[in-house]
Amino acid sequence: MRLPRVTRNDTLVAVVALAGGLLLIAAKGYATWAQGWDAGKGWRVLPLLGLVAAIPFRRTAPRMALLAATPFNIADLVLGPGFASAIIYGDLLYAASLYGRRRTAERLLAATAAGTLALSGFALVTTHSVSLTVIVAAIAGVTWFMPVMTAMAVREHRFTAQAERQRAEQMARLAELDRRGAVNAERARMARELHDVIANHLSAVALHSSAVLKVPDLDREALNRAMEIIRENSVQGLAEMRRMISLLREGEEEDRDPPAAPRLEGLERLVGHTRRADLTAALEVRGEPPELPAAVELAAYRIVQESLTNALKHGGPGRALVQVGYLRDRVVVEVRSPLGPDGPRLPGSGAGLIGMRERAAMLDGTFEAGPCDGAWRVRAELPVEVERENA
Repeated sequence: MRLPRVTRNDTLVAVVALAGGLLLIAAKGYATWAQGWDAGKGWRVLPLLGLVAAIPFRRTAPRMALLAATPFNIADLVLGPGFASAIIYGDLLYAASLYGRRRTAERLLAATAAGTLALSGFALVTTHSVSLTVIVAAIAGVTWFMPVMTAMAVREHRFTAQAERQRAEQMARLAELDRRGAVNAERARMARELHDVIANHLSAVALHSSAVLKVPDLDREALNRAMEIIRENSVQGLAEMRRMISLLREGEEEDRDPPAAPRLEGLERLVGHTRRADLTAALEVRGEPPELPAAVELAAYRIVQESLTNALKHGGPGRALVQVGYLRDRVVVEVRSPLGPDGPRLPGSGAGLIGMRERAAMLDGTFEAGPCDGAWRVRAELPVEVERENA
């Protein structure tokens, strides 16, 4: 059988306890059961050695150490209770209750309470002295019962402290997850805005500049119209970029009003400037436009803007139709554009569809995109909070 591990600190404690116990025995630091009767100092060293031998295992094998020390403590009581033996055995009770199992501590508490009561009753029956019985009960309680009670209190404090540490670690992990989620959400928002602000306007500039370069004999009117569209997209792109920068620089230039966000009332102008040599766009509005939340209005405008940009980049010849429906509880946006038979005119990354879907999802709306009846259809329904009148 392999002996439990011995710690260096407990070994030093055992050495100090042995030296102190020998000094107390030499100084007669013990009691006798009868006046004039003393078993001798040599006999008292034997229980002391047994108790000291259990000290090195008080942490690594506390239950075994207590069981091994108990017969020697009983022997010391028979010879006459010694001060050193009482201290050592009380420490072993404390260690078994603190480092052992919780059930062991509960059993020791019951056992020491019963032992204290039994020893007090024995003293009362044999001596018929109430004062002596009180003294015996106090000594037994301090030696046996109090170490177990103290260990259980320390154990409960450690358990509470450990639970608080685990809770603090969990809160720190949750805070870190929230921080990462906020950072990722902000990154996604910035990616959507950058795509809508830069990619859409630059796509229009690239398409119309490519048309000007590919057609050498372009008439002056068509050239002026293409250059006007290029200039307007450049100016709008710069304006929206400034708006984004002002939003990102919170607290700077607070006296200035940030540039206004795009509104649905500007869709007519947006649709009117969406044209290609073989593609035009039209706008249909159904319903009376209500006062919409800024987030809903911006999302609807961006979805239309991105859909028209995709039509210019990937669509075939024909007409793109933008339909906006204002209902009581939602705004319905639908864009139909001709399918391109020869593939996209400009390369795309698919970020536009992702951004439109995210915009709809953030408002608890729905989004669909795909071929439908020979055309590419984009449809989004964005809910609007309606203030109901009190009945």
